[in-house]
Amino acid sequence: MANHSATKKDVRQSRKRNERNRYYGKTTRNAIRDLKAADKTTAAADMPKVASMIDKLAKRGTIHKNKAANLKSKLAKRLNALSK
Repeated sequence: MANHSATKKDVRQSRKRNERNRYYGKTTRNAIRDLKAADKTTAAADMPKVASMIDKLAKRGTIHKNKAANLKSKLAKRLNALSK
């Protein structure tokens, strides 16, 4: 364990950030799972909220921006396939 006060603070901060990132990541994954299982009308209504959650993860650096783009693209393709 670190002995410097600044290093101890950094450990506390990183632990807090890690928990926060895990929470938001899991919440978003659950929202994606629910969106995939939803019917056409519900999925269309929930898509903007889920896309926003994915964008926020990318903005915070929890996931890479390309991964966010890929997730949103796949969800949009799935939603468009339901519409046909």
